[in-house]
Amino acid sequence: MTKLAIAINQTRCIGCQTCAFACKMQNGVPEGMRWNRVLTEGCDVEDGARGTFPNLERTYTPIACQHCENPACLRVCPTGATYKDDKGRVEIDYDKCIGCRMCMAACPYNARVFNWGEPKYSPDFVYGDSSVPARRKGVAEKCTLCKERTDRGEEPMCVTCCPAKARIYGDLDDPESEISQVIAKRHGYVLLEEQGTKPQVYYFK
Repeated sequence: MTKLAIAINQTRCIGCQTCAFACKMQNGVPEGMRWNRVLTEGCDVEDGARGTFPNLERTYTPIACQHCENPACLRVCPTGATYKDDKGRVEIDYDKCIGCRMCMAACPYNARVFNWGEPKYSPDFVYGDSSVPARRKGVAEKCTLCKERTDRGEEPMCVTCCPAKARIYGDLDDPESEISQVIAKRHGYVLLEEQGTKPQVYYFK
């Protein structure tokens, strides 16, 4: 078995949003949509801060699809458009998606976005990896763990482009992998553990 995953070092994350922009460019994500967001812990705005000036602090929490082992989105999808593949990734079959948005309502991480209209791009062309399938009006989309890249044995683009080297990618089913070792040694944790979705994106400090 293979269980591809990412672990994020919140101590190293500087909130630069490079992961979000790299994801957008790699996957041809349309205007007004993001698969990857960087939130600030304890704040109701992006890039906020906790405390009172001048004693402020920030801890960033990048959030995208958590590629859960027990995904809530999959359980509610009426057509089988959402599925787990043999590498542990949660994926969407856009041809089967009917735009009901049940997956979006079920996801506790708010990780999906929806194409309300025909996708728009700036500049006015579909940028990104040509092997990434285009999405049409009326379908949901989200982080795919850069399926096309990881199928080729490459890292997800957010991992490759992170200037602070805050992301580790690997196989959770390999106890000797760097990601498994880091999670064990650095007390990695998941978001909203009480939801029972068993995310495959871990965080550590």
